[in-house]
Amino acid sequence: MSEKRRDNKNRILRTGESQRSDGKYMYRYVDANGKTQSLYSWKLVRTDIVPEGKKDNGALRDLEKRVRRDLDDEIVPYGDGYTVLELVKKYVSQKTGVKNTTKAGYGTVINWLTSDSFGSKRIDKVKLSDAKIWLIKLQQENHKSYSTIHTIRGVVRPAFRMAVEDNILRKNPFDFELATVLVNDSVTREAITRKEERTFLEFIKNDKHYSQYYDAMYILFKTGMRISEFTGLTISDLDMKNRTININHQLQKTGTLVYIETNKTEAGKRVIPMTDGVYEAFKHMLEVRPRLKVEPMIDGYSGFLSFDKDGKPRIAMHWEKYFKHAVDKYNSTYRVQLPEITPHVCRHTYCSNMAKSGMNPKVLQYLMGHSDISVTLNTYTHLKLDDAKDELEKLSQVWEAEKEIARTESKSAMCKSAF
Repeated sequence: MSEKRRDNKNRILRTGESQRSDGKYMYRYVDANGKTQSLYSWKLVRTDIVPEGKKDNGALRDLEKRVRRDLDDEIVPYGDGYTVLELVKKYVSQKTGVKNTTKAGYGTVINWLTSDSFGSKRIDKVKLSDAKIWLIKLQQENHKSYSTIHTIRGVVRPAFRMAVEDNILRKNPFDFELATVLVNDSVTREAITRKEERTFLEFIKNDKHYSQYYDAMYILFKTGMRISEFTGLTISDLDMKNRTININHQLQKTGTLVYIETNKTEAGKRVIPMTDGVYEAFKHMLEVRPRLKVEPMIDGYSGFLSFDKDGKPRIAMHWEKYFKHAVDKYNSTYRVQLPEITPHVCRHTYCSNMAKSGMNPKVLQYLMGHSDISVTLNTYTHLKLDDAKDELEKLSQVWEAEKEIARTESKSAMCKSAF
């Protein structure tokens, strides 16, 4: 019977283990691809001491356990050779039939990984700490905004998840909450007050130049529509008899391409009622709508409501510019300044106003086209101290009324018992 191999401390070495003349341990094994691989360490077990000046990369037998576990679970070694960039490209190549805006977002992420050294890193070498440090670097050194990093991580994370599902990786290093690592520097667009809304609309209505945009701005404030939903509206989407608005598509622009896009979710497709004011605004828009010899058609849609000087349907960018210039003109005229007002501020203001008015959150969710009720409920977090006081005042009035009713009923019962 052959004598068992031992190290220089007289410990028995297992199959595949050996010790070199310089004292370093080695473990040889055959990987899932049939290739012989080697692991090295200055320590056989955790309690061993690493020679002075040498790197501690863990005990050899701990490394062996990981290898055997990967072999048992049929994990492809070395991340199958993929770099981060190659993995993301593979993930994106499977995303067929996506919207143009999503496709453009994929392109942005790929372009960034192409120029960033992280993109050339082998995926099996990316640890949780590496992923976090990279995102921190994007914010602190590359000065990327929180929302931009959120978008980048929104592509990289599912790409790594795909690698886990394909047994190329055991864990996804990007599975962590972004807010626990980065400072959220996103600028929250606050809803403007009812007074500010009235002031702005009154200014628009009476201004010689901006009055031409009054109807559209009024509609945005009073319906909460997304600006892309509003610009995508056609005459056939308006049921003036039943006073409803059919929202089932959006007008978008990516680069130089202007196109129609369906709503992102089923919740976005909705029919909302017109108030009297909204009805009058749409009615006036239809009355002053230019009579065109040839109606512009975009992806089979025609009959748009508003056009630029070139006779093309107005897009979100036009309205963002009109709002900005109008606010600038107001603030250059009056001492009491208006805050930034954009089409999205109109939407947020509508949602906040409806919430303050006590509208049922589920009804508000439908009107806003939110697929997740939490998005709607987040509006309530923007309510302030005065809103809380008003709400408590209303409740106290209800409680007092209930007490009075109870007292009256009690007196009535006592009178009846006396007889």
